[in-house]
Amino acid sequence: MLKGKKIVLAITGSIAAYKSAILVRLLKKEGALVKVVLTKGALDFVTPMTLSTLSGNPVYSDFTEDHDRGTWTNHVELGLWGDLFILAPCTSSTLSKICSGQSDNFLTTVYMSAKCPILVAPAMDLDMYAHPATQENLKILIERGHSIAEPGEGELASGLIGKGRMAEPEVIVDLAIETLNPVQKLKGQSVLISAGPTQEAIDPVRYIGNRSTGKMGIALVEAFLEQGARVNLVAGPGVPACSERVNRIDVTTALEMYDACIALYPESSIAVMSAAVADYRPANAAETKIKKSADSMRLELVKNPDILGTLGANKGLKNQFLVGFALETNNELEHAKSKLEKKNLDLIVLNSLRDSGAGFGHDTNKITLISKSNKILSFELKSKSAVARDIVNAIVEELGA
Repeated sequence: MLKGKKIVLAITGSIAAYKSAILVRLLKKEGALVKVVLTKGALDFVTPMTLSTLSGNPVYSDFTEDHDRGTWTNHVELGLWGDLFILAPCTSSTLSKICSGQSDNFLTTVYMSAKCPILVAPAMDLDMYAHPATQENLKILIERGHSIAEPGEGELASGLIGKGRMAEPEVIVDLAIETLNPVQKLKGQSVLISAGPTQEAIDPVRYIGNRSTGKMGIALVEAFLEQGARVNLVAGPGVPACSERVNRIDVTTALEMYDACIALYPESSIAVMSAAVADYRPANAAETKIKKSADSMRLELVKNPDILGTLGANKGLKNQFLVGFALETNNELEHAKSKLEKKNLDLIVLNSLRDSGAGFGHDTNKITLISKSNKILSFELKSKSAVARDIVNAIVEELGA
């Protein structure tokens, strides 16, 4: 969600500084480039070595890198480098300094040079946070257009319990994404996505499966997160890792995927079923490995429950928007339209195995979108990330969001 974004993370002398190491890791995981600035007080709580290792960049805390040689660190250049300046944790002292324009240390001079959006995460004891001076300073920052990561309530370093804990790193990452992506057309909506294959056991070591990798599903997760949605992902075996901001449920079989999707569907305003679910499973899976003894083996297969059809039949009264996928080899449009109607879908994503670079196992895909109103949109071959954005944009347009 923050791929290629340049973030300056400024850390001040608070016990909450330990959370900033986690914050660096999460920002990097979202694709951001991170440079860290420390006050002298922060050095009592976190080490430059830790933050440099996590960020992959040098850590800055002084105007001179080498006092003997007089090597100077350009605070103006660092301030102008960032797409976002995050101050986390921000102590009462630093909060006061940036409000009044004091620049008596390297961190505050970088802040004064920054031309990018500013996100501040206060961290202090409850009396300091509640003090009128602190509240007035926060108002000043808001009036300047800064974003504030509201502190949480709980046990503080003093032993007291109240408001003043630095916002959790995951919350700060969400705010960073929101700050850098201000137009989020699905903000707050709950989205259910299924991804990847299912595996239906023949015996403890063999199974019936397919070639789905789940890459399309993960691309959809990222595209929905970009638009501010809350995502529940039901993932089959081998589906790649995704953002920690997603509620991920890992399953193996079609029955497990069915149960997870049915449980999550009532709270979902949008559901996109991109998983390649096995249509059939062995009627009786052997408890021990089947030995190779005969020239042939017969398997009795029974039908798995129809996840997409069940969701379509249970849309309820909440105007849920349901999207399905159709992977076809012939009469593609005809089969896709039939599935759209039969399953009571709002949109169907058509893939054809006759298109080179589309379908399972590729990093690219070529799709045609068919809506309930028979609107048809065809796209050229694209990366699955770009395809996911096309799908999400089509959903946004259909919803009028």
